[in-house]
Amino acid sequence: MMPDKKQNRVREFAGSHECIEAFFYGTAYSPHRHDTYTFALTTHGVQSFNYRGSLRHSIPGKAVILHPDELHDGQAGTRDGFGYRSICISPVEIQNALGGRALPFVKKGVSKSRRLIAILNILMSELDTNLDGAEFDDTIFDLATELMTLSGAREKIRSVEYETVKLAQEYIDENIIEGFTMSDLEHQTGQSRWQISRNFRSFLGTSPYRYLIMRRLEQARHMLLNGHSITDAAYAYSFSDQSHFNRHFRKTYGVTPNSWLTLFAHLN
Repeated sequence: MMPDKKQNRVREFAGSHECIEAFFYGTAYSPHRHDTYTFALTTHGVQSFNYRGSLRHSIPGKAVILHPDELHDGQAGTRDGFGYRSICISPVEIQNALGGRALPFVKKGVSKSRRLIAILNILMSELDTNLDGAEFDDTIFDLATELMTLSGAREKIRSVEYETVKLAQEYIDENIIEGFTMSDLEHQTGQSRWQISRNFRSFLGTSPYRYLIMRRLEQARHMLLNGHSITDAAYAYSFSDQSHFNRHFRKTYGVTPNSWLTLFAHLN
C-alpha cells in the first residue's frame, strides 16, 4: 500500500474480528489500551510506538504484538509515513487454545518470527471475509502456540481457576448495561474479589471492570456507525454522560468518538 499524497486513511473490514488497513503520517494515535491482543504487519515505512517504557520500531518483515491492556501509542518513524494491517484477537480465543495457561507475554512488542508472520498473513489474507471455522480454530491454535514460544512461558495454572474466570466473564457479558459489583462476582464464582481480580488479569489480560467498559464501548460504536448520536450511545450503554464516554473512548482507541467517525465516514 503506497500512498499517493500525504493524507491519513484507515480502511476497516467487515469480518468477525476488528481488522484494519491504514496509512499515517506523523502521530497516528495518542496513548491508549485495548483489552485484546493487537497484531500488526508493517507494510510500508517505519511503524513506531511507545510501549512499556521505550520507543519500539517495526518495518516491513516484522510483526507488532501488543498485549491486552498495555498502554501504547502510534506514530511514523520517518517523514515518509507508515502503513500496516492489523487484527485484534480476544484473549478468550487464545485461552480456548491454551486450555488453562496464563496469557503469553512477548515483552519486546516486535518480532521477526517467520512463523508468526506466516500465521498473521493467514489471518489477514482476506480481511473482509471470515476463515472457515475449522481453519480459524487451527490458525488460532498455531498463533497461541507461537506466542507461548516467543514469550518463553512455561507456567501451568490449574484449570479450575480458569473455570471461575469463565463464570465471572459470562456474568459480565449478561449484564453489560446493568453492570456488576465485586460482590456479584464473588457470589457467582465462590472466590474472593482479590482472587477474581488476579485470575481475571492472568487469563484475560485485563480487569473485570475494564472488560465491562470495553464491551460497552464495542456496542456503543455499533450505534455510532448506525447513525445514532454520541450522547445517545453514551447513555444507552450506561456511561454517566458524554464526557465520561469520550474519556473512555479516547483511552481505549486513541482518538475521540468524532475523530473516529471521521476516519471511518467513507465506509458508510
